[in-house]
Amino acid sequence: MPFTSFAQKYNLDIQKSSLIVFGTSNIHDWDIKTENQKGFILINAENSLQIKELNIVVEAESLKSGRGGMDKNTYKALNTNDYKTIKFNLISSDKITDLGNGNYNVTAKGDLTISGVTKRITLEFKVNIESNLVSITGEKNIKMTDYKIDPPKALLGTIKTGDDVLIKFNTILKK
Repeated sequence: MPFTSFAQKYNLDIQKSSLIVFGTSNIHDWDIKTENQKGFILINAENSLQIKELNIVVEAESLKSGRGGMDKNTYKALNTNDYKTIKFNLISSDKITDLGNGNYNVTAKGDLTISGVTKRITLEFKVNIESNLVSITGEKNIKMTDYKIDPPKALLGTIKTGDDVLIKFNTILKK
């Protein structure tokens, strides 16, 4: 009899998930958090982890720093009038290491789209599967200019942000 396995879909829990972008400027370090994201993962974890699909969409204007002026500069740099979302779409899971007890290290490739520019990236993250929950944690360094984003400036150019940013994510998905 042939072995059949079923992929299971888990949807992003916005209340428990976080995505924070960390950056620098010539005056101080900064961070900005997303308040609205959605997505899902489709996995088969019967014998070993197989990630069939992983899609995450962040509403660009839900990125909030707690400082209105900084948020406006961020939205201008991201050109949110034309590009409303930031997207990650998994292309392949290149390496999955089973650490036991529902824990895995994953190296994957995916398309990251920011401000209308899509780049294929390699992303390393940890996956934990517990009954009805999947958690995905990791971080990725990117350059704003790789996505044709001019690092934001403020106060007539006297405050300049650095090109490098670090994206940290803790994504919780549930059945």
